[in-house]
Amino acid sequence: MNRLARRARAVAAAIAAAALALALAACGEKQEQVTASSAKRPLTVMLDYLPNPDHVGLYAALRDGAFADANLDVEVEVPSDPAQPLKLVQSRRVDVAISYEPELLIARDQGAPLVAFAAIAQRPLTSLMTLDRRRIRDVRDLRGGRVGTAGIPYQSAYLRTILERAGVPRDAVEETSVGFNLTPAMLSRRVDATLGAFWNVEGVQLQRRGRNPRIFRMEELGVPTYDELILVAHKEVVGERGDAIRAFVQALARGYEAARADPEAAVDALVAANPDLDRDFALASVKASLPVFFPEDEARPFGWLEPREWDAYGAWMLEQGLISRRPLAGATAITNEFLAGQTG
Repeated sequence: MNRLARRARAVAAAIAAAALALALAACGEKQEQVTASSAKRPLTVMLDYLPNPDHVGLYAALRDGAFADANLDVEVEVPSDPAQPLKLVQSRRVDVAISYEPELLIARDQGAPLVAFAAIAQRPLTSLMTLDRRRIRDVRDLRGGRVGTAGIPYQSAYLRTILERAGVPRDAVEETSVGFNLTPAMLSRRVDATLGAFWNVEGVQLQRRGRNPRIFRMEELGVPTYDELILVAHKEVVGERGDAIRAFVQALARGYEAARADPEAAVDALVAANPDLDRDFALASVKASLPVFFPEDEARPFGWLEPREWDAYGAWMLEQGLISRRPLAGATAITNEFLAGQTG
């Protein structure tokens, strides 16, 4: 997505792997053997944008040979246009894409035959952020102020919901589209706050610069919780290549577990893929992000998609006019069958 553009400046490395099958396990779930045939199984994975701390487990899995152990030849691609990933999955030019829950629900509302099969970031990363800590102590202090967004429709809907819950009239706050320049807009005081910056990326960057931002998270402000980053495939690919999808997501779980166990080593793999990333920032961001890469309920496996939360978020999108029909996401837009310990 566009709002990640300013997080990194380099291109990704595509890395291939090969070899044998290995037993995989997810926290709180039964151990499960992922068995592969002798033939190498190619799988193309498109990022949502450039390699950044959200992808740390993917690059750890590549480095550690987790995909090779599952007999997968995984090729990572970087989109030249942030609008590409879901379109390329829909046209079956790539097998898997990293995307966002609201983007998937909008695409499905327009008829795209896509399904989410795992979550990477299991809570919102988007935040309401300000550098004016003295004046803006809570949402009510935005009255008479200006909030910058990236110009994305559902961010405007977030702002409406947040203000309504705080009892602030919508016309008492001016919304300004600042595109990719959320942080510069705050630093230059063009806006009093922004809605769209990620607390684990821009928030960490600002903290490291000594700017001490005040950060309000979406799920604390009245917006229904959602999975910020998800893995998406065409429903036909899920049906035809279920074994490869299962092997991929469970090997990916090993990568994120490796990042949790040794963040520094995992960040080394990430920076190798994107040398323009500042290593100290990447490490700080990964450490801040690690809790959201795993379900809060330890009985659930890595990648868990909670149907009730998807249904609630979909109902909110319908109420806000972002989609034209209630998606019944828990029944049709998601599947947990490829996660460790789960069956179809």
